[in-house]
Amino acid sequence: MENRLEHLKEEYEKLRRFARIEDKRKKLAELEKKREDPNIWKDQERARRINIEYKNLSDEIREYEEMDEKLQYLLELEEMKDEDEELAEEYEKEIKDFEKLLKDLKIKATLKRPEDKKNAILSIHPGAGGTESQDWAQMLMRMYLRWIERKGYKHKILNFQPGDEAGIKDVTILVEGPYAYGYLKAERGVHRLVRISPFDASRRRHTSFASVFVYPEAEDVEVEIKEDELKIDTFRSSGPGGQHMQKNETAVRITHIPTGIVVTCQSERSQFQNKQTALKILRSRLYELKLQEEKEKMGDIEKEKGDIAWGHQIRSYVMHPYKMVKDHRTGYETGNVDAVMDGDLDGFIEAFLLNVG
Repeated sequence: MENRLEHLKEEYEKLRRFARIEDKRKKLAELEKKREDPNIWKDQERARRINIEYKNLSDEIREYEEMDEKLQYLLELEEMKDEDEELAEEYEKEIKDFEKLLKDLKIKATLKRPEDKKNAILSIHPGAGGTESQDWAQMLMRMYLRWIERKGYKHKILNFQPGDEAGIKDVTILVEGPYAYGYLKAERGVHRLVRISPFDASRRRHTSFASVFVYPEAEDVEVEIKEDELKIDTFRSSGPGGQHMQKNETAVRITHIPTGIVVTCQSERSQFQNKQTALKILRSRLYELKLQEEKEKMGDIEKEKGDIAWGHQIRSYVMHPYKMVKDHRTGYETGNVDAVMDGDLDGFIEAFLLNVG
């Protein structure tokens, strides 16, 4: 047990040096002086950036300060644990908590890009195959909603189109929480399902595909959208929402002419609300495109980019003839398919971020 704590202490101290916490304390002090300058609000955009950087640094430093306290408490417990059975149990509990928090910090240390801390916009689209794939897309939607709940994040469904018989044709979800995009970027790509079809009277095995796309939520100041570059169409909503939505042209489709990107929203009650939500999705997709272009210029093309294509699945979910979920990028796998479909995705996300992303 002593060796275990000594190993954790060494790992934490290495991570602390890698994170350059002392340098960040100095940077925080500099930002504090800038925030105290009464002239800061003359440039609203500069003030906003300084406040965001200050908050992010404060949050990161606070996490390491809490870890410092936990480590000190563990070292004190180590000296006393042999004297009392309750202290020994407390020591075991605290060391497990420290291990988990250390792993979380290691993952966050890999999420260094500014967009990693942002909210995420998650879209799920079924592949070819009609009802089979549309049902699989809805299963994925439920899986991600359960993961969002487990993480303590909030979500809002921005666009939802039900399938003709079952499942969904399309769903777009805003995921709100720290590092939402950083974590969920591990999920983008094609997801493959193998199962006995509940829609096949002959009970044959079917393979279905659905694609998952993830974008960082972009703010107005980060992406400029010109009205003359947009083609805006309105149509009647096909989803739930009552007679008002289905009788009036409340749904909105926006085409960004320079890039050809098309976004649709029909979940809100009014055409104006749907337009604003569609613009939010478009802005985030354009922001992601801008980030990709910058990475390519720097020679930092993401490894998984070539896998966002049919037939190049990132993960397989096999429910028959055996049970297994396997990520083809990292090799991480589990036989507990039910737990994964109930939102237990952290193992897959951690393996990707620590080994690939």
